[in-house]
Amino acid sequence: MPHTYDSLQVGDSFSIQRLITAEEVQAFAKLSGDDNPIHVDEEYARGTRFGKPIVHGVYLMGIVSKVLGRDFPGHGSVAVGISCRFLRPVPVDSEVTVEVRVAEKLEKHRHIRMRIFVYLGKKMALGGEATIIPPSDDASL
Repeated sequence: MPHTYDSLQVGDSFSIQRLITAEEVQAFAKLSGDDNPIHVDEEYARGTRFGKPIVHGVYLMGIVSKVLGRDFPGHGSVAVGISCRFLRPVPVDSEVTVEVRVAEKLEKHRHIRMRIFVYLGKKMALGGEATIIPPSDDASL
């Protein structure tokens, strides 16, 4: 059951772990048109500072969006703003932890400000925030 504005409290959090495979990265490259070789070409990526292909930052943001819209607060959530910084690359075929945490309840519009994080092991790969409209108590609103 989704969390609503009234049920969410500052400090509430949710996290998932997710393996990001080469197949997913290839599919994202095809769908988005972003076939930058740093993401999809093993040989090219070996010659870069990263030494191997890295996951698209926007793909990581897509996983964050999935968490906000499906997992926490859940179905019916609508993002009105998301911003982040990409702090370190995530190699393809890595497991990441995505965490979202309620940072503030914005009473005027009944929005929620969330802190968003993507970790590679114990190191933060992405950090930022999202402002969302959580699911409503009343589906007719």
